[in-house]
Amino acid sequence: MKILVTYAVQGEFAELKFPGMRGDDEVQVGYLRTGIGKVKSAYYLTDALNRLQPDVVINVGTAGTVGHRVGDIFVCRRFVDRDMLQLKGLGVDYRLDVSALLEEKGYCRHWQAADGVCNTGDSFLTGQADVEGDVVDMEAYAQAWVCRARGVPFVAVKYAAYVIGQPASCEEPFSGARRTLEAFFEQTGGL
Repeated sequence: MKILVTYAVQGEFAELKFPGMRGDDEVQVGYLRTGIGKVKSAYYLTDALNRLQPDVVINVGTAGTVGHRVGDIFVCRRFVDRDMLQLKGLGVDYRLDVSALLEEKGYCRHWQAADGVCNTGDSFLTGQADVEGDVVDMEAYAQAWVCRARGVPFVAVKYAAYVIGQPASCEEPFSGARRTLEAFFEQTGGL
């Protein structure tokens, strides 16, 4: 099995270890730093899918939240593109659900975390806003879209690093996110 783990910036890198992976030559885990934003993320992920042909893509990283606490973990299988949301009156599809591909392969069924909706856009939200979803980022929707188009199961696991509209430290969220995400994946028991 080939697992591709994506993250936007180096501070979000978390080494994922699933129980049973140590010494198992049949499981390969690769990492891809996509950069910030939907365009870069989609471009680099598409290139990696062509080269590596993974069985599943797991996006990890930090996110903002409006209605939850810092430190909460969300497993996201549903996504909203907040940039396209502005065009919903024109019939533009701005919601995406990738759970069917995960379910078909039996991935992530037993993961113990809140089921969340990730809201993605190319702007960094700083003020309190009416946001559809549990967490906000700048890459996951684009990655979910690319994976769905290619028939590759995709899931995003997000650490709520800050509450939108409240001051946040630049370094502190990354160290807390890495530790919490690594512990989450060690406890999952695999895909």
